[in-house]
Amino acid sequence: MTEHEIVIVGGGPAGLAAAVAAKRAGASDILILERDGRLGGILNQCIHNGFGLHTFKEELTGPEYAARYIAMAKEERIPYKLDTMVIDISEDKVVTAINREDGLFSVKARAVILAMGCRERPRGALNIPGYRPAGIYSAGTAQRLMNIEGFSVGREVVILGSGDIGLIMARRMTLEGAKVKVVAELMPYSGGLKRNIVQCLDDYGIPLKLSHTVVDIQGKKRVTGITLAQVGPDRKPIPGTEEHYSCDTLLLSVGLIPENELSRGMGVSMSPVTSGPEVNDQLETSREGVFACGNVRHVHDLVDYVCEEAAWAGANAAAYVKRGENGDAGHRVSLRAENGVRYTVPQTMDVNHMRDAVTVRFRVADVYKDRFIAVYYDGVQVMKRKKKVLAPGEMEQVVLKKDSFADYPDLKEIVIRTEVE
Repeated sequence: MTEHEIVIVGGGPAGLAAAVAAKRAGASDILILERDGRLGGILNQCIHNGFGLHTFKEELTGPEYAARYIAMAKEERIPYKLDTMVIDISEDKVVTAINREDGLFSVKARAVILAMGCRERPRGALNIPGYRPAGIYSAGTAQRLMNIEGFSVGREVVILGSGDIGLIMARRMTLEGAKVKVVAELMPYSGGLKRNIVQCLDDYGIPLKLSHTVVDIQGKKRVTGITLAQVGPDRKPIPGTEEHYSCDTLLLSVGLIPENELSRGMGVSMSPVTSGPEVNDQLETSREGVFACGNVRHVHDLVDYVCEEAAWAGANAAAYVKRGENGDAGHRVSLRAENGVRYTVPQTMDVNHMRDAVTVRFRVADVYKDRFIAVYYDGVQVMKRKKKVLAPGEMEQVVLKKDSFADYPDLKEIVIRTEVE
């Protein structure tokens, strides 16, 4: 068994940003374990632009954005292992992995950073009636086949779900000569960014049908068509609203799930709302010395935010390694979401040891117009700002400053909520 100060599980943008920040914060012995054959994660297949506006102040494609962080990691001489699958992390931070060169091996870490990203929800989770013909893909799989493997996945396409990957693939398929007939969304609002609806659907005349879902798939060997139906407030199909579309391809963009089998296996406390680990303001999980960052915690809308948070996790992991086990428990305060706010990340804060300002990110449960985001310290309102539109597809945030807690020495709970006035 080898030993390392910090082991990072995942070599995507979160893992790379965490590694670079940890190295620059003084950690000298870092190892990245990545299951793919190259660093960069999902960005390698995201050949569209729109990345990096916050981090690099310029517009980059996904591979260009990944290349910037890969270059930083190599400049810092951070070792990594590719084609390496981590299969277990024990409670005492022993990471067990496997690859062709080393076989089955174990690494003892003083700190672990979880940066495994997320995965797509499959067809099996949807209970759509019909056979299981060829031509049904998750949007991310289709993206990889087209952008990395060089395959065309279909000519007449229907997309179920309006997540960002589905919207981007509607444009990508159109640019490759396919006919995207419709994008259907179960909810009464889109799950993607507004800019993607405009740039990927509106600009190409692709219709978006909200409150619709696929109720039947036709075809045995290959998809020949699908049936859409409108759904009511209970999300159940309304009889008599069925519409038939002939197509040879159905893409599914029906949600992303944080990849947390390893986290659960080591006993990390999980959030039932985000399906990711619960963390404090240091991005440390319920397991001491185990940090989580990126889409493994909750699904982000921008990779810039992923890397910003990952850098904070890396710096905190380096600080943890320097000081050893946590000593002073500090003054821990819980964060609670209510009245339209689905969750907050982080879920707890140590107001004694926090940095000068902590960004709390969250998503809302529905589309709200002309609402306020309000923050309460033990029932006392301390912050309130108006938003013209709040939507589930876009992350929101509030910044809590350390000096704002000076008048609340016995603070127990912070509440973030939406209000009409």
